[in-house]
Amino acid sequence: MPSYPTGTVTFLFSDIKGSTLLAEQRGDEWPELLEAHREILRRAIAIGSGSEVGTEGDSFFVAFPTAAGAVAAAVQSQRELAAHEWLGGSPIRVRIGLHTGEATLAGEDYVGIDVHRAARIAAAGHGGQVLLSDSTRVLTEGTLPEGVELRDLGQRRLKDLSRPERITQLVIEGLPSDFPPLNTLDATPNNLPTQLSSFLGRERELTEVETLLAKTRLLTLTGPGGTGKTRLSLQVGARVADRFADGIFFVPLSTLRDPELVPGTIAHEVGLPERGGLDPMSSLNNYLRERRILLILDNFEQVSDSSPKIAELLGAAPGLSVLATSRSALRIYGEREYPVPPLATPDPRRHDSVESLTQYESVALFIERAMAVKPDFSVTNENAPAVAEISARLDGLPLAIELAAARVNVLAPQAMLARLGDRLNLLSGGGRDRPERQQTLRGAIDWSYELLTDDERALFRRLSVFLRGARLDAIEKVCPGDELHIDLLDGLSSLVEKSLLRQVPAGDGEPRFLMLGTIREYALERLAESGRADELHRRHAEHFAGLVSQAAPNLLGDDKRKWLDWLEEDHDNIRDAIDWATENAETLIALRLVAGLWRFWQMRGYLVEGNQRTKRALDLPGVADHSLEHADALEALGGLNWWMGDFPACIAAYRACLELRKEIGDLGLLAEAYYNLSFPVGFYGFDKPAGSGDESLELIAEAMRIFKDLGDRAGVAKAEWAYLTVGWRDRQFETARLHGEAAVPLFRELGDQFMLAWSLYDLGEIDVAEGGLQIARERLAEALRIFVDAGDVSGYTLVLDAFAALCMAMGDLERAARISGAVDNLERLTGAGLNPLNRTIIGYDPSALRDRPELRAAWDEGARMEIQDVIAYALETEVPEGVAPQTGVGSAPAS
Repeated sequence: MPSYPTGTVTFLFSDIKGSTLLAEQRGDEWPELLEAHREILRRAIAIGSGSEVGTEGDSFFVAFPTAAGAVAAAVQSQRELAAHEWLGGSPIRVRIGLHTGEATLAGEDYVGIDVHRAARIAAAGHGGQVLLSDSTRVLTEGTLPEGVELRDLGQRRLKDLSRPERITQLVIEGLPSDFPPLNTLDATPNNLPTQLSSFLGRERELTEVETLLAKTRLLTLTGPGGTGKTRLSLQVGARVADRFADGIFFVPLSTLRDPELVPGTIAHEVGLPERGGLDPMSSLNNYLRERRILLILDNFEQVSDSSPKIAELLGAAPGLSVLATSRSALRIYGEREYPVPPLATPDPRRHDSVESLTQYESVALFIERAMAVKPDFSVTNENAPAVAEISARLDGLPLAIELAAARVNVLAPQAMLARLGDRLNLLSGGGRDRPERQQTLRGAIDWSYELLTDDERALFRRLSVFLRGARLDAIEKVCPGDELHIDLLDGLSSLVEKSLLRQVPAGDGEPRFLMLGTIREYALERLAESGRADELHRRHAEHFAGLVSQAAPNLLGDDKRKWLDWLEEDHDNIRDAIDWATENAETLIALRLVAGLWRFWQMRGYLVEGNQRTKRALDLPGVADHSLEHADALEALGGLNWWMGDFPACIAAYRACLELRKEIGDLGLLAEAYYNLSFPVGFYGFDKPAGSGDESLELIAEAMRIFKDLGDRAGVAKAEWAYLTVGWRDRQFETARLHGEAAVPLFRELGDQFMLAWSLYDLGEIDVAEGGLQIARERLAEALRIFVDAGDVSGYTLVLDAFAALCMAMGDLERAARISGAVDNLERLTGAGLNPLNRTIIGYDPSALRDRPELRAAWDEGARMEIQDVIAYALETEVPEGVAPQTGVGSAPAS
């Protein structure tokens, strides 16, 4: 067995860039060229005291006891390669990557994430380039060879999907130092999740899937749970990133049960500004039509009835490809299915040597995951038969192997085998309606469950009520530790260590704890057996109803972005709580949830979903027994219908809410009901004969009277704003301005950012209409920033339209056309429908810009701009001194 360095080792990977093409071009000369290249590298490796671990074709894998030796070898290699007189006159260019980490030997080979990282660093480079990881840079920057400098290339995300790595390039005097951008994942827009462990083996599957994906636009990876479909799909996505210039987007579907939510979920993951809207499929079709994108749809079996929608997307977007993972095929025309095989396993009866066993992917996975919990673990002659049989008994399923490997810190493989074998035998005769491999996986999870203490089992069962995890405070309230006689943090840590729970960072860095979907299914069954499922689901629903109620009053204030993000983070839990409440006729909980959540649904683009869920809650038995919550839910339904542009439905819901609140007798709520109803009544009658909108003024007056009687300054400010919108509607701009300028300081004082932005927006449009272009720009810019900071798509779509009108008034028609093109695209993507009404009121027609031949290119360019670029472009608008306005615009209200 070779004597390789151990401890802290620097790994070097190299290969000839474009070797396949070179071999074809150079023909009979290639073997001689390849051998010359090898001789040069081996001389350099010897200078650095390196050990050649592996050589395959044109590639080298070398281990060095010191980072300085590895750098010296890399520099010497490039200098000799550049100076060599190559046969045929064309140089051979080699890329080299170096990374320093902890060396772990398994047989005659190194294993571990540091080896994979070194290989990925090399793969990111170009011929003639030497790249260093940050650990190698730190160890060598003071001892570089003469004539060598470092160039920082910044943080880069490698294609192994691991954490970002700071990459440094060696600049070698006399050799080329300028290269194309690195071949890293950053070059392609993507949301591929970072992986905390390395991807092992599967080279054959990776190659086959990549080849198939080049031949078909819909490829489905099929197989039972735990086969590794998701991880394989992510790795393929990273490897083919350069094929999809507009992005690769991972769409997790495991938490969805309603197929109708699939289009909205896809829209969210690809970054559409509103994924609810009036028609999410139309938005996706428009967005994807001209783009080259790969969608990775994970766990599609959860929502298989949405297959026709995927077919529709593929039909509408010729540049779209879909890589799906599912336990069954999608059954769509043109689909190719790729059954993902289990990892290769040894035959325990053959008694292979330790070196032979480590070449099996299932054994290699067991070793690497075991070393993660027990760093000194290794396969020996004593435990090798047990490791081989564990891998075989678990059918090579990655999840089952990882669960088993996580136990080596408490059980030797020999002891583990006896326990696992008994459990598998026990389960082999039951559950015949389940696939055989699923039975084996269930056995592995059951075995892990039996290793827990009684209190850990109880905590494990209870955590299953959370869908896609929860923060610690939620767990403390739904699964309190004092009932379990265990410190909650200790229990969570134990479950994380035993691979039954995962800890991931939330958006603000706080930890969230979640279960894999398969493990959660098992835990839910155990919870049902315990007889406490209803109790825990009720606690879960009541907790999230409380969270929603706490968030609701904060969604219009200074901290609304924080609260909106928190609700987004737990949206799946809230959905599950609503589902449980509606399915179990828990009317009060359901009403509280939908009433408190509607503003979140409106601002984050879940209009259709929110509308449907609110209707279902209102259809539950006993709604009339909860008059206060009933009225609140009707108000929510009215608000959702308003933003969807369904004025008749909005009026019906708001009128019903008003009548209920008259009976309740709460004057503050009654004033809100009058105020809300004034909007759809006034604007639904906008195109009817004169005088048909008078009811809106009566409603506002009644709301204002009550607000003043109550001393409700926020209500008075809103009523002033309502009067502003009526004045704007009737083109009585002076009257509208007086009301708006009375409302704005009140909203500022009260910290109501939502209403402040809408008031500034309306006043800004009036300013444009009356020629006050500079003040209009200032007001519109402030409103736009407020909406953008909150991620309020509805708001910034309207304000951008006002910016286009401002530019038109300034005479900057090219800028107006570019912003209008972007707004037109936003309207098509989101289903926003209030801008046409605005334009009718103030006589602004953007089609006049679109139809001018000299402006069409600017319009089309705007339609292709990313939303963040459109916003920045609008905010760059400057009003020249003394410019005479050329047109005017107005506004539309927000209920």
